[in-house]
Amino acid sequence: MSALMERIGRREAVVGIIGLGYVGLPLAIAFRRAGFPVIGFDIDPAKIKTLTAGRSYFKHIGDEQIAAMQPGAGFAATTDFARIHEADALVICVPTPLGKRHTPDLSFIVRTAETMVSHLRPGQLVSLESTTYPGTTRDVLKPILEKSGLAVGRDLFLAFSPEREDPGNAQFTTRTIPKIVAGYDDASLAAASALYGACVERVVPVSSLEVAEATKLTENIYRAVNIALVNELKVIYERMGIDVWEVLEAAATKPFGFGKKENKTFFTPGPGLGGHCIPIDPFYLAWKARRYGMRTRFIELAGEINTAMPDYVLRRLAKALKERGRKVRGARVLVLGIAYKPDVEDLRESPAIVLIEELRHAGARVAYHDPYIPHTRRQREHDLKMHSVELTEKALAAQDAVLIVTNHSSYDYAWIVAHARLVVDTRNACCEVKRGREKIVKA
Repeated sequence: MSALMERIGRREAVVGIIGLGYVGLPLAIAFRRAGFPVIGFDIDPAKIKTLTAGRSYFKHIGDEQIAAMQPGAGFAATTDFARIHEADALVICVPTPLGKRHTPDLSFIVRTAETMVSHLRPGQLVSLESTTYPGTTRDVLKPILEKSGLAVGRDLFLAFSPEREDPGNAQFTTRTIPKIVAGYDDASLAAASALYGACVERVVPVSSLEVAEATKLTENIYRAVNIALVNELKVIYERMGIDVWEVLEAAATKPFGFGKKENKTFFTPGPGLGGHCIPIDPFYLAWKARRYGMRTRFIELAGEINTAMPDYVLRRLAKALKERGRKVRGARVLVLGIAYKPDVEDLRESPAIVLIEELRHAGARVAYHDPYIPHTRRQREHDLKMHSVELTEKALAAQDAVLIVTNHSSYDYAWIVAHARLVVDTRNACCEVKRGREKIVKA
């Protein structure tokens, strides 16, 4: 252990990041900025080629950040997993999606670990960052790593440190977000804490791998349940003729006992959940709880409410069209914003996917515009095969309805309302628009 700790202390430890996506790439940048040599591993040759050329494939990560990593010197990107033996610490940042029946899909973790086995050497630290259910690191990852003939706790250090990335959020970075860290044993915890402590401002050690795994799930379940609450309130208050957005704004003036916008505890309704975490992670705990004979009633109810929101939006759209003498079938609908949240190019689990598919199924002629997503990419079983259309006065005027799904900050909502016939707003994006409010329907 002393050799690894000394190398970490001197910033000589080579850090291998496995998976260079929304989690792995920012982490690679953070370690490189802290002075560590970094090797980035990914199965996508296009990513490797882009990084080697000193460019970024994420809009919220500028090319200058990649160039500053000194590709070819202090940083190398590769598809050659045989180079795993060069790393002193290996950080696994691979996806953990859901199966078709809302069951955990650990195939990416399993395949990564199986690939690592033949390249491991004594003295390495392996840290898993992928969000998963309690017990995964100990019961799934550890046995695979030990197929190498190396024992965790004797030859290898093992840790779990859940990712907490929020792409596009300029307020918090990989360095400034506190890092939860757990180790298989005391030595693993010490090694992982030293490693992460060298590149983030604050390390938060916890007592076990399972506590760290549960912490990440709890964070996202908290958000999922509260979002479901305000989504349900939206439906109830709409039936009563009450504007839920005005209610929430008024409630937030209470100086205690209610969420605040400034500290991100203010929850707002929307067209459904998106992103890789909140729509997925709660079901990891629900699945694990069933193994203990427990039902997760809050989680399951929240999931039902949130997954029903696209249908609510479609009903509101259909009603608005009917009031204007149109049917959904044959109607021209322009979806504004298909990323799962504002100002990112991330389409994962976006409610826009379901909305577009359902509109197509209902016979609507659907187009979309998103300044961050020029064309759609396959999302597991979803493949829209669409390209973003140009947003012009003529394009807006030609639509029977404009459906705002993602409230990108670059949109001029007053201009959009001025040139559209009907705007169905799922994000209260048009709250500041003064003229043409008769065209706006909240959903």
